[in-house]
Amino acid sequence: MSDSEAPPAVAPEGVSGARGLPQEALEIASGYAFAGPALDLGVLLWDGRCLPDARIRIPLPVLNRHGLVAGATGTGKTKTLQLIAEQLSVQGVPVFLADIKGDVSGISAPGVSNDKVLARAQEVHQEWTPTACPAEFYALGGMGKGIPVRATVTSFGPVLLSKVLQLNQTQEQSLGLIFHYADQKGLELFDLKDLRAVVTFLTSDEGKTELKGIGGLSPATAGVILRSLTAFEAQGMSPFFGEPEFDTSELLRTAPDGRGTVSVLELPEVQDKPQLFSTFLMWMLADLFHDLPEVGDLDKPKLVFFFDEAHLLFTGASKAFLESITQTVRLIRSKGVGVFFVTQTPKDVPSDVLAQLGNRVQHALRAFTPDDQKALKATVKTFPNSAYDLEEVLTGIGTGEAVVTVLSEKGAPTPVAATRLRAPQSLMGPVDPAALDRAVQASPLYGRYAQAVDRKSAYEKLAARDAAAAQAGRAPAKDGGRAKEEPSVVEQVVGSGIFKSLARSMGTQIGREITRSLFGTARRRR
Repeated sequence: MSDSEAPPAVAPEGVSGARGLPQEALEIASGYAFAGPALDLGVLLWDGRCLPDARIRIPLPVLNRHGLVAGATGTGKTKTLQLIAEQLSVQGVPVFLADIKGDVSGISAPGVSNDKVLARAQEVHQEWTPTACPAEFYALGGMGKGIPVRATVTSFGPVLLSKVLQLNQTQEQSLGLIFHYADQKGLELFDLKDLRAVVTFLTSDEGKTELKGIGGLSPATAGVILRSLTAFEAQGMSPFFGEPEFDTSELLRTAPDGRGTVSVLELPEVQDKPQLFSTFLMWMLADLFHDLPEVGDLDKPKLVFFFDEAHLLFTGASKAFLESITQTVRLIRSKGVGVFFVTQTPKDVPSDVLAQLGNRVQHALRAFTPDDQKALKATVKTFPNSAYDLEEVLTGIGTGEAVVTVLSEKGAPTPVAATRLRAPQSLMGPVDPAALDRAVQASPLYGRYAQAVDRKSAYEKLAARDAAAAQAGRAPAKDGGRAKEEPSVVEQVVGSGIFKSLARSMGTQIGREITRSLFGTARRRR
């Protein structure tokens, strides 16, 4: 740090009101004097002093260059998300927030004034006004409070499903083969019982020959997949898969007043199932990636997506899964979507992904153990050269303070700035459960997604085949029991002109063969 007795310097052009600041502080502040629209994070901290005229900001157009919010438990990461989300909403940018602990729902209600909030606002020269954001609340499979979010098994795809089933690489490849077969044969995989029915058929005497030409499916691997499905269902996971499938374009909505809608995915009910919710979030991102058009650099993002507890996504992930995440994060920027990963330390995020995160808000770190000290040193190395002793700063800053570096309007990293953050203007805590229920049921989306449906799909088609064969007093034929006298529904679908189309019917894709993405997810047309 600089000598506190350093003579004052003249403020560079664009840093208004900053006269009298030390030269080093002026140089940092000038790096954040953006001409265009920007979000206000807070003000500069220098030599233990809060400098309210040196504003630390993020240019709105670079929010699609992704970011990282990190810090130890209790250092204020959630409030930072709330602060950024509020300002994005005001700028007309939709936001997605994963609410792991159940304390983000307050973004839909105006904040409550108190001495602590008013003192913070005065320190950073913030005109604090209680303000609520337009919000929608969702819950995975309807577990918990929120509009149910479901995905069909075929849309979720084999790579992401392998992640939640904890399959190894060989089993993942076999699951991909099963999906390929179901796609070709018009056996819709809407829910888990559909997938179970197809796996069971392919390991039966009449089904074994179906896959021989493309590699086959060993009984041992099929057994592992079936056991994993059984364990998965026993944990109550079935409601997450089925129809009506959630259309991720709902996340791009704005309110009638032009503010961006904040979509809050309520996850407290599935806190003990981290692989499920982290992988489901990746499905949402992958689905958006494959549906949105290329737009290049925009004046503001189409959506900013906050990926809380990000380390859960990468734990135990296969090489193919990590490569797919890296490619999705790298390419989705050009579709106008920004992704912020939220975790405890940068080392929780693979280096190839971390390299894509241009905006950094690093809250305090602890250095109580050798592992903590190692993580601290690794974190410091991820920052540009700085006028601060970052090891000292990162272990000494308080709650609601952070070390910041972002991308400038020209795409260059800004100087590292220790920052006292502004106070969110919405409620810092959960809303009343009754108010949350009312908000969910009043949503125009509730009628569209609340009630699960179970249409005819692979399970029903294979069951009908077996029933027809039994009624006729003969065993199912090698081709799956399809009568030669009259084409079955499956044969009609496979032989029709819609076989390779991507058209959606009743909210899901029925075309075969389905074109699949990096994650093996089914591509859909809006």
